[in-house]
Amino acid sequence: MKEYVNEHTFRDRFMRSDNYKNNFSYKGLHALFEYFEEIELEMDGIEIELDVVAICCDYSEYDSLKDFNADYAGTPGNNCWKYETLDDIREETVVIEIPGTERFIIGEF
Repeated sequence: MKEYVNEHTFRDRFMRSDNYKNNFSYKGLHALFEYFEEIELEMDGIEIELDVVAICCDYSEYDSLKDFNADYAGTPGNNCWKYETLDDIREETVVIEIPGTERFIIGEF
């Protein structure tokens, strides 16, 4: 049995979760939903299961490139920043930009 999930339901499943409601911003959930919808279209009808825990383990949202680098490439001032642009990150993993912001979501790597 499968359930159709629209954007409202997708967002609601995250917001109702005590453990995962703060993993993505409102705009981030919109971008993530659109990303999954696009993947389903590209996979010619193969549906993706909505698993909030798995999504939160596989994807993370960042406020900016600076915040991302703090997690992945070291701390500012150490000259160890590896990722200067989102394209640099795209060489490692998927990047989902959040329109109208500096925020973005990455596939964990």
